[in-house]
Amino acid sequence: MKLKNQLLQPCFLLALRFLALVLWSFPGARALDNGLAMTPTMGWLHWERFMCNVDCQEEPDSCISEKLFMQMAELMDSEGWKDAGYKYLCIDDCWMAPKRDSKGRLQADPKRFPNGIQSLANYVHSKGLKLGIYADVGNKTCAGFPGSFGHYDIDAKTFADWGVDLLKFDGCYCDSVEHLENGYKRMSLALNRTGRSIVYSCEWPLYMWPFREPNYREIRQYCNHWRNFQDVYDSWQSIKSILAWTSSNQKRIVHVAGPGGWNDPDMLVIGNFGLSWDQQVTQMALWAIMAAPLLMSNDLRQISPQAKALLQNKDVIAINQDPLGKQGYRLRKEDNIEVWERPLTDLAWAVAMVNLQEIGGPRFHTISLASLGQGMACVPDCTITQLLPVKSKLGFYEWTSDLKIKINPTGTVLLRLAAN
Repeated sequence: MKLKNQLLQPCFLLALRFLALVLWSFPGARALDNGLAMTPTMGWLHWERFMCNVDCQEEPDSCISEKLFMQMAELMDSEGWKDAGYKYLCIDDCWMAPKRDSKGRLQADPKRFPNGIQSLANYVHSKGLKLGIYADVGNKTCAGFPGSFGHYDIDAKTFADWGVDLLKFDGCYCDSVEHLENGYKRMSLALNRTGRSIVYSCEWPLYMWPFREPNYREIRQYCNHWRNFQDVYDSWQSIKSILAWTSSNQKRIVHVAGPGGWNDPDMLVIGNFGLSWDQQVTQMALWAIMAAPLLMSNDLRQISPQAKALLQNKDVIAINQDPLGKQGYRLRKEDNIEVWERPLTDLAWAVAMVNLQEIGGPRFHTISLASLGQGMACVPDCTITQLLPVKSKLGFYEWTSDLKIKINPTGTVLLRLAAN
């Protein structure tokens, strides 16, 4: 009988692995039917680093102008960013002239964008990149420039005529929840009617939460990704607050994400000023676990080699872009250590262990492999590779094994578990 059980056990474990594959392959909610963002969008967005700097006389190298975006496009092409997957160069607020033109169309500020957006789009496309732009569902943008309320169709057509590839649609200055919801829907439909492939990045749930819980299944039918929480800042407190909000609301949002539609925790601030090295590792690792759009907001002209290597880490990007398209989640938190996990293709799993303690030195954390991946991450055994903070092959482990990991304060260890 003992020998029979030993023979049956591997078969039983393999059957469980097959069942896990079937369950994780079920599609989520129906997505926006534009064939875009089948994996999370990757690119560069100006807002966190450059904000609404329109003073090109005093600060010509950091004002919002075609010069800035052309320089970033050149670097994205020549410095490996495009090859790593960062293909969308995105303009945020403050690109517009104060008024629409005589035909009611949005227009770029003539001094800062003297050749217009279409010319900039042509330049960006010549580098093998795509151009993103910004507008607002309400009467004004957040910085006070013309909003799209009452102009959804003409604005969508204008963006398509210019050759725009992504629209970030903000939610300021909207006078009612009804106008907010209808405006996001109308712009989605207007973009699709243009016939041009334009990724639609919404802030719909962010502006809905003060009034009621958003209907995420409905939002997914209209948007390719959507912001849920406040803007990211160049600070550890900001990163912590985003992770805390995401984990506390994960039962509402994780199951909705998938190919064509993603939860957006906002920009990567790696390579700026406010995060330590370990905190930059934490942001990169957790954005990969969360299947988040990877939209950097930094100065590619001045980025350090260390930050560049982190942002271009192929193994971490592969987790973020995993085609199974399942968002990860926080598995548990104990004694200021968080464990996050994400299912990947081929029955692999990504696991991140975060040390939230901000006093003392590195801490050891021991985890049972049988507790990961709903018991399936290492069945009957697996090979574990540490990807961050440095890549290291940890070796072969059995399902019943424990794993002991050393984690720096505010840092993260990112692992990939591949079933054998």
